[in-house]
Amino acid sequence: MTIPPPRALAAAFLVTGVLGVHPAAAQDPANKAKAANTEGQPLRRALPESVKVERDLVYARYGEREVKLDLYLPNKPASEKIPCIVVIHGGGWRSGDKTRFAPIAAKLAEQGFAAACIGYRLLPEVRFPAPVLDCKAAVRWVRANAAKHGLDPDRIGAIGGSAGGHLVAMLGTSHAEPKLEGDGGNAGVSSRVQAVVAMATPADMTRFAERSGTSKELVTLISPLTHVSKDSAPMLLLHSDADKTVPMAQSELLLKKLQEAKVPAELVKLGASHAFWNDAGFFDEGMAKSAKFFREKLGTK
Repeated sequence: MTIPPPRALAAAFLVTGVLGVHPAAAQDPANKAKAANTEGQPLRRALPESVKVERDLVYARYGEREVKLDLYLPNKPASEKIPCIVVIHGGGWRSGDKTRFAPIAAKLAEQGFAAACIGYRLLPEVRFPAPVLDCKAAVRWVRANAAKHGLDPDRIGAIGGSAGGHLVAMLGTSHAEPKLEGDGGNAGVSSRVQAVVAMATPADMTRFAERSGTSKELVTLISPLTHVSKDSAPMLLLHSDADKTVPMAQSELLLKKLQEAKVPAELVKLGASHAFWNDAGFFDEGMAKSAKFFREKLGTK
């Protein structure tokens, strides 16, 4: 079931909510533009020679609308099935595409993982919870097509930042919520993931319901905190204590909830701005910690 929020939901979350701007300012075009692009210039890196990419694979269909991913793989054939990480870009749920987090996907493939770098339907083309439904469909596609691509269907992780951090946190916590499965394809296949790295993550959407004019029912449904349980995926939270876009308190709330549920979770503070993954130095640090976490939770040579 899709619950229709206002068209400006994403801008409202980022402008009137985590950006801390007065609701009247949300109507200003400059503020709306800022809400849609809070991450700055995406990092660009050459594709390593050790990595290959299968591009534009359709993972979900809604009528004639196709949603695609790029699958990054180690060039060297593996002797066994390898874990796959679903990579989800940010952009305020309103901007970006599957190329924005390409450096992250390539780095993971360089480390011996497969990485499914996905696009998803953006607001205002769709309404929430559609972006969550797409991400669930992407996990189901990976699991359903694992044998074809040499992947292990029992070892799937997810990494994302900002809006993508919210979406991977949803993957890690909401596997038991049928309202969030959608009908993008591969019905009946599990959308559960086994490990999550969530960067600069909006975690508690319910606090913004009144100020954004959005129903409490909807923001509760799409809030990762709502769904945390003892069965949630182990989670590594990366966040800057200098983040003025999504305050680190959001990750601290999620960490506390996960710890109360006895879920393995850790918060690592990186001293950079909101989108630290676009800074070359912090990119390397964040990816080293992420690869180590995925190796511990999912395993790879």
